[in-house]
Amino acid sequence: MDKTNQIKAYSAAIFFSVLVGFSFLGIKTCVPVANSLQILVHRYNFAFLALAILIVFRIAKLGLRGKPKKNLILTAGFYIGFMILQVVGLYFSTSIEGSIIFAIVPIFAQIIAAVFLGERATFRQNLFVCLTVVSLILMILAGSSDISFHLSGIIFLVLSSISMAASNVFMRYVRSQYRPVEISAAIIVGGCIVFNLAFLVYGLSTGKMNTYFEPYQHREFIIAVAYLGIGCILISAQMMSYLLSKMAAVKATIFGNVSTAISIVAGALVLGEPLHWYHIVCTVLIITGVVGLSFSGQRQKEEVKEAENEISISDRK
Repeated sequence: MDKTNQIKAYSAAIFFSVLVGFSFLGIKTCVPVANSLQILVHRYNFAFLALAILIVFRIAKLGLRGKPKKNLILTAGFYIGFMILQVVGLYFSTSIEGSIIFAIVPIFAQIIAAVFLGERATFRQNLFVCLTVVSLILMILAGSSDISFHLSGIIFLVLSSISMAASNVFMRYVRSQYRPVEISAAIIVGGCIVFNLAFLVYGLSTGKMNTYFEPYQHREFIIAVAYLGIGCILISAQMMSYLLSKMAAVKATIFGNVSTAISIVAGALVLGEPLHWYHIVCTVLIITGVVGLSFSGQRQKEEVKEAENEISISDRK
């Protein structure tokens, strides 16, 4: 990437991290008045509505005709699978367990990217990835007084993390075939169908179909779920797709860890939750790992370019 594209990519990465980092506020607002399935359904409903408006007014254009659909379906499928497995996993375990396991998504992404994309990290880059992952896990552990692990929940959460990593790798894999908005559209349409069908089955089996619109009685739910749908699905998927078209899978994926750190710090600033010294130290270490990963890759490219130039000069002589 040239400097202009670098600035755009890292600006998008920061925007993505902040956007997703504040999603916990929306989830905390929704939880008292809706269950997990209702939140997912209406998140995707808002995302679909926003996408439809963008297409109708020709702000966004989709060009899927004549393109192979298999890889696009796989990309969307892994993303939707991540959300399904996450909900199931969190049902059997705690949010702390979920946060710890999701912290290692960049490691899964690096492994999958090495196999499918041939993106192999240097020893220095792996150190920065580990620094970010370990710092986030330590932050979560330090802030928890009681941690108990549930095997069934861990299995689903690990599968969810792998699915998230696979989705990110496939977003990068199909970057030459599909634009970010087309990948986002596939995720939104697929998720909207899957979760609405899931609620239909749930409603018919429990006799609770009448609860579909029940959360809309609360204005704060509408605002929060609109943010979660439009901001944290439509826009964040768009941002991640864009990032993965510009940088290696592990570099883009690691910004998810920055989002988690932002969530913890923002909880202290917005909700008045305790902010301890280890929150600050670990956040600094996470950012150090992300910056180090980015610059180590850039330095490597510059060294390769310099070596190529030296070879070219010697060949001329």
